[in-house]
Amino acid sequence: MTTKFETRILDDDARAAAPGQFVRLSDGMTHYELAGPEDGPPVVLVHGFSVPSYIWDPTFAALAAAGMRVLRYDLFGRGYSDRPDARYDRELFDRQLAELLDALAFPRPAGLAGLSMGGPIVAVYAQRRPQQVSRLALLDPAGLALPEALPARLVKLPLIGDWIMNAVGDKVLLGNLRKDIKDDSQAEAYIERFKQQMQFKGFKRALLSTMRSGVLTRAADAYAAVGRLSIPVLLIWGEEDEVVPYHLNETLRQLIPQADFHAIPDAGHVPSLEKPEQVNPLLISFFGR
Repeated sequence: MTTKFETRILDDDARAAAPGQFVRLSDGMTHYELAGPEDGPPVVLVHGFSVPSYIWDPTFAALAAAGMRVLRYDLFGRGYSDRPDARYDRELFDRQLAELLDALAFPRPAGLAGLSMGGPIVAVYAQRRPQQVSRLALLDPAGLALPEALPARLVKLPLIGDWIMNAVGDKVLLGNLRKDIKDDSQAEAYIERFKQQMQFKGFKRALLSTMRSGVLTRAADAYAAVGRLSIPVLLIWGEEDEVVPYHLNETLRQLIPQADFHAIPDAGHVPSLEKPEQVNPLLISFFGR
């Protein structure tokens, strides 16, 4: 059956089959999941630009099985969380994370892990609340300036960008998603699962606002601030990343000199999903110390 995109409202009926739980924050409803013993080391997993928290499936299960208290959630505009009519910038995402931890009385200081755009989000949180963060893991983190092709520049323009997103956004999103995964055997299932959230209204609007706000390209200041803190940092990068190029690890390591760096061979933009047998032991060791 072909999924029709942006035809459904994300209401209680739509959320009925979702795993986990929901909590209402100041900007809307947030979908989250908890696992692992309540007295285990606390760890929060923050996903990236477009794929919701299920992208952490192997990591979520492995950390919980290793005895950690693990929280993952859908960023606003993604998955089963609300798509508020707001500017999707670092302030919105930082507020969501802070309010979620407060609402759940989640133990702090906690370890934070950010994948792709989750990198800037956890870096900003650590910059503003260093006493609440015990350790920071960054996996193929976005947030550094990159040369942009003409289509990417056009989509950020008022009116023009909205027309492009409405006209061909679905096709472009699915095409770009293919770049996340180097392993062809995993790509089809990865894309099919992604389509499920595309049926809910407000998804493309949220992504477009995120692109325009600079979350994906203007986080060097937050990373530099982390580099001036005493927080231990783990940096993991897929060597075949076509989304946030591997060579940017050098820039990140200059900004965060205390980072313990690990390259993951034969992995693309989501090494935690493609190579969990290599990434999970690193995260378990890091957060379990």
